[in-house]
Amino acid sequence: MDRSLRLARAATFGYFAVNGFVMGMWVVHIPVVEHRAGVSHAVLGTLLLVLGGGAFAGMQAVGPLADRFGARVVLPVSAAACSLALVLPGLATGPWSLGAALLALGLGNGGVDVAMNAHAVRVERGYGRPVMSAFHAVFSVGGVLAALVGARTLSWGWAPAVTFGVVALAGVAVAVAAAFALLPGGDAAARQAPAGRGGRSRAVSSRIWVLAVLALMLMMCEGVANDWSVLHLRDVLGAPVAVAAFAYGAFAAAMTAGRLLADRVAGRFGPVVVVRYGACAAGAGLAVAALSPWAPLALAGWGVFGLGLSGCVPQLFSAAGHADPAAAATNVSRVAGLGYLGMLAGPMVIGPLTRLVPLNIAFFLPVACCVAAAAAAGVLRAPRAMPAQTGEGAHPAPQPDMS
Repeated sequence: MDRSLRLARAATFGYFAVNGFVMGMWVVHIPVVEHRAGVSHAVLGTLLLVLGGGAFAGMQAVGPLADRFGARVVLPVSAAACSLALVLPGLATGPWSLGAALLALGLGNGGVDVAMNAHAVRVERGYGRPVMSAFHAVFSVGGVLAALVGARTLSWGWAPAVTFGVVALAGVAVAVAAAFALLPGGDAAARQAPAGRGGRSRAVSSRIWVLAVLALMLMMCEGVANDWSVLHLRDVLGAPVAVAAFAYGAFAAAMTAGRLLADRVAGRFGPVVVVRYGACAAGAGLAVAALSPWAPLALAGWGVFGLGLSGCVPQLFSAAGHADPAAAATNVSRVAGLGYLGMLAGPMVIGPLTRLVPLNIAFFLPVACCVAAAAAAGVLRAPRAMPAQTGEGAHPAPQPDMS
């Protein structure tokens, strides 16, 4: 294995870890920032939509830039900008300043998200086997570390601006240091690929939007787990607060573990199997959690839900990036952007539904999304007209079709 490729993979791990850590630190400090800025829960909810809108805009802006100038230029800048933007919410003193700060943080987060996933696609192509899920696992690990470090600094009484400043400096340092290990220039496969005919371009574009819709549905399911899993155990099953907290913990831990294993499964059985059976398992797990009258069984259901979802979204990002090397980052931005909107929309959809049906019954909407994603998983199969993962295929190497 080429040493430069190994270094590029290590650098990509670094960017995923930094992004997970930066955004995790923001999440940990939301209550403190809310209190300092003097905003209500309702206002904060609106401002979080500003954060999401900024992320979506950043994704769409950075995608074409990464295709044009290369991840080696765009990724370090995006990562440094995201790290520095973290300081701004810690300085906010009112709703307007907090809104502007979250817009900047969202723009930075969206930019680094697309750039690092686009570079991960190039690394994956070089390795000739699936490696995308491991990068997403490291992002999750970064969030866990942020929770631990943030809890400690809060116990020490550090102001958010101080903590965010230290994290920002560390993030910039990693962004600059890792830049030298990124793969230089454009994608060789993109330069070698013949100019696509209009029909092929339309086929690729249609496939990308199908992948984007799948990302929207599956990331909506993630958003539901993030915001409603704890409330489910507490309000529906009457579990103590300490026990209810384990619902999200079971989901997140299972998702992280699953992402560490998903690359091997995808390499042996193919991405269609990962998404089809993963989505089926996720739907079954959430259905068990929703119908269970016992907290332990519900916790197991939330864990299976996370395990099933764990490998799905990385496969969608990978397929989007490999569909057309010349527009890898742009395609990733479309899939990631629509998926991110799904993650924001999931909790917002469940809320109004609870006015019509109990919370656990409302969970059958994401169950239906999992079923639909499983049925449509065949879209990840590489088109026969494209070489499998040597230039324009959907995955780094020919993979058995076990679907």
